[in-house]
Amino acid sequence: MLEEVGLPYNVHAVDIGKDEQFAPAFLKISPNNRIPAIVDPEGPDGKPISVFESGAILIYLAEKTGKLMPADPRQRVAVLEWLMFQMGGVGPMFGQANHFIKFAKEDVPYGKKRYRDEAMRLLGVMDHRLADVDYLAGDYSIADVATWPWVMRAEWYDVDWSDFPRVKRWYDAIGARPAVQRGTAVP
Repeated sequence: MLEEVGLPYNVHAVDIGKDEQFAPAFLKISPNNRIPAIVDPEGPDGKPISVFESGAILIYLAEKTGKLMPADPRQRVAVLEWLMFQMGGVGPMFGQANHFIKFAKEDVPYGKKRYRDEAMRLLGVMDHRLADVDYLAGDYSIADVATWPWVMRAEWYDVDWSDFPRVKRWYDAIGARPAVQRGTAVP
């Protein structure tokens, strides 16, 4: 998102393998001990502001810059709907699929099947939507910025792209964006 809107930034890695997300300084920024979180040194009143939770960060940056969030109320609602689709569906369900398929310390076939099936269902919802539009909310927006990184890991659950050709088109188009390429190269 920062690459897309052209804001300067400094990256501060948080090593969750070493529990750095529980450090008191980080908890002041992200009380839910999760990444991402940002500190904008030039907040709304000219003072620093910290923002946690990816959806809140994306909305904040879109409103700050006037980019990737339309002013038109109907278009704005569409962006917020598809952002919430990611936050309430794609993120949690793909995250669980990732966990059970790639990272669980024990084999849990029920967990693997349940979350992979739900990931496939959500890809189907996206594929149906993308039959009518190029991007989730019509134009490229924070909804796409939020959702694309989760789809980036779809190979972990053996997605057959022929089942989701419109998602594949969307995925490739976003992946070709120079800002996305720069952003995915950031550690």
